[in-house]
Amino acid sequence: MDKFTSNMKVADLVEANYRLLGVLARVGIDGSFGEKTVAEVCLQCGLDPDTLILLCEVYSQPNFTPTVEMLHHSHVGDILRYLHQSHDYYLSRALVAMESAITRLLEPCQKKQQEVVWNFFRGYQVELKNHFGFEEEEVIPYVQDLIIGRQRSGFSIIRFEENHSNIDEKLSDFKNLIMKSLPASCNKLARIELLLHVFALQEDLKCHTYIEDHILVPMVRLLENPQRYREQAKARVEEPEEHLELSAREKEILVSVAQGLLNKEIADKHNISINTVITHRKNITRKTGIKTVPGLTVYAILNNLIDISEIE
Repeated sequence: MDKFTSNMKVADLVEANYRLLGVLARVGIDGSFGEKTVAEVCLQCGLDPDTLILLCEVYSQPNFTPTVEMLHHSHVGDILRYLHQSHDYYLSRALVAMESAITRLLEPCQKKQQEVVWNFFRGYQVELKNHFGFEEEEVIPYVQDLIIGRQRSGFSIIRFEENHSNIDEKLSDFKNLIMKSLPASCNKLARIELLLHVFALQEDLKCHTYIEDHILVPMVRLLENPQRYREQAKARVEEPEEHLELSAREKEILVSVAQGLLNKEIADKHNISINTVITHRKNITRKTGIKTVPGLTVYAILNNLIDISEIE
């Protein structure tokens, strides 16, 4: 399908990707949109159409990357609205929907097996609740203050990036346990139902995290320091996309990452700001396609950037 626009009918948007029903619901748009266009429905709900289109593109285009112009034309308040409602959806609906399937799935299992699985699942619930709690109590109020021009001391979007943990790894482990480790005597329909829930949540969380990292963060940087962000955006535009070789500085940062140094330690070692370290790490990930520290460590060893003896 061609690129989404605010002039298209909401029904056509949903026909193109049924998963957008969940996104629409989280920003206050229910299923009774009839023949209305995106712009018309957004006007009724007090939403910015460009922002809604941006969210829909993330959920529908695997390789979608927002441009600086898209970020400029979108409203950070509507992004916060989506994030807040998503947090409630994950905790109050998505995870709760899994519980009945887990109960039926584990019926043939020994009590010890049941306890282990439930403890793992409950641990993930707590992890997710704490992750979203930080965003609700610290990040969202901070951005809301920035929107009205009030700077809050002691916090910046850098702290969010530093504390933005991966919320997918434990869910992926849970999925593998359900598929590979539980006995065949478990309820087959319950296993399939649970796996469908897990896969759907994984996909949604991936989009959610992308929106935080690649839409919310740059929009907040623009609010924090408009001139600095414009200069960085211009530099990114001028960088040739096909140039994927690591620069000398990026190789130095990669070695420091492989040695187990934290962002602040890397900044102190190379006499640069934490923000610059984060930018370098994003570029390293973009160029190598590797996101985790263990993966980057292996990459550094295989490319003779560091000797295995230097790894603690």
